[in-house]
Amino acid sequence: MLPRLLCCASLLAMSGLAASAVSFHKDVEPILQQRCQECHRSGEIGPMPLVSYQETRPWAKAIKDAVVQRKMPPWPINPNYGHFSNDRSLTSEQIGLLSAWADNGAPEGNLADAPKPRTWVDGWNIPNPDAVLEMPYDFEMPATGRVEYQYIVIPTGFTEDKWVQMAEVRPSDRTITHHAQIFIREKGSKWLADQKPGVPLAVANSSGMGSEILTIYTPGMVPDVYEPGRAKLIPAGSDLVFQMHYTATGKPGKDRTRLGLVFAKEPPKERVYTVYGVNTFISIPPGDSNYKAVTVIPITQEMTMLTLFPHMHLRGKAFQYELIYPNGETETLLKLDQWSLNWQLSYKLAQPIALKPGMKVKVTGWWDNSANNPANPDPTKKVTWGEQSWEEMLVGFFDAAFDPTLKARTVHMANAVIDKSE
Repeated sequence: MLPRLLCCASLLAMSGLAASAVSFHKDVEPILQQRCQECHRSGEIGPMPLVSYQETRPWAKAIKDAVVQRKMPPWPINPNYGHFSNDRSLTSEQIGLLSAWADNGAPEGNLADAPKPRTWVDGWNIPNPDAVLEMPYDFEMPATGRVEYQYIVIPTGFTEDKWVQMAEVRPSDRTITHHAQIFIREKGSKWLADQKPGVPLAVANSSGMGSEILTIYTPGMVPDVYEPGRAKLIPAGSDLVFQMHYTATGKPGKDRTRLGLVFAKEPPKERVYTVYGVNTFISIPPGDSNYKAVTVIPITQEMTMLTLFPHMHLRGKAFQYELIYPNGETETLLKLDQWSLNWQLSYKLAQPIALKPGMKVKVTGWWDNSANNPANPDPTKKVTWGEQSWEEMLVGFFDAAFDPTLKARTVHMANAVIDKSE
C-alpha cells in the first residue's frame, strides 16, 4: 500500500497541484460520475449513494482506502493482458485526487465548478426499455437450506422477430440472487414444454436443450449494450426462460426479477451470440491449493470476439483466456489473478478480435480448496462440478458477432474439447 500512496503524493507534487486546492465539485464529482455512480446511486447495488456532496462526505476516508488498495471500482483483472472498453479502474492521478481530498478534510468547494449532473433513466442503466418482462410472482427464499435452480417460463408475445440491442436484468433482491441467466426458448422447443408460464420449476442441471443465452446477471455485471449494427435475435413466437440461482443468506427474502430490452431500430449487419466452453470433469482434492482444469473451444466459422466473461464459484482462484492460432502460437487475452464470486464481470474488448476457422479459445481455471482460502466452505471435502456455490464450475463465456444469415448452431459447437492432460 505504501508505494501506491507515495505514487499518489508524488503525482500531485509533480503536477504542481496543492492538496488544499482539491475540492468535491471540481475534482471528485467528475470521477464519481465516470466510475462510481453507475452502482452508487439510489436503487443500485452500491451500499451507499455517492451523488451529492452531502451523501459522499461521510465516506471520504473509506473512499480513499478503497481506491488506494484498488478494491474499488471493481476491476480485478491483470492490467498487463488485454485492453477493455469498459475498464473501470482509476488512473494514478484520479487516485491521488481522491486521496488528497480525503486528507484535506473533504472540502465541498465552489458549486459553480460542478459538472453537469449525469442523467439516468429511473430504475434502469439502459435507456427507457421498449419491452419489460418480469416474473409474475415473488419467489419466496427461505433463510437457510439448499434451493435448486428455478426455471420460470415467460412468454414474450412477440409476433415478429426482435433484434435486441440492449438488455438489462434487475433482481428486486440482489442479496439472495446469485445469478440470473435468460434463455431464448424458440417456438417448438420441447424444453420445459409442459411447464406452466410464470410458475417456478426447481431443476438440477437442466441442459436448456440448445436454447440460446440472451443475457446473464451476476454481481457487478453491467447491462449488455451492443454498438449499432449488432444485436441479438429473439425469433417470433419465442418464450424466455429465467434461470434463477438463489442462495440463502440467513434470513428470508423475496425476489421478482425483471428484464428490460431495447430493440435495434433496423436489422443489424451482425448477429451477436454467446459462445461458451465448460469442463464438467472438475474433481478438486481436499486441501489442494492450486488445482487446474482446462477447456478448449474450437472456432468453426468466421466471427468477431466482443467480450470475455469468466465464471467459477467460491473456491475459484484464477482464470485465463488464451487464443491459439493455427500455427500453434498463443496469445493471452485476459488473466484474472484473484477471483472473487462477488465480482463477476463481463470484459468488453477495446479492439474486437477476428476469429477464423482453425483457431481455438483456451480457457483455464485454478482453484484453492485449502484452508488458506477464506471463501472456502470446507477444505476437507473433494469438490466436483455442480450448480450450487459450494460446488464448482469452469465456464468460459464470450460474445461473438457473425453474419446473421449463418445458423447459430454452426457457429457454436455445443461441446467444447476438454483437455484432460493438464
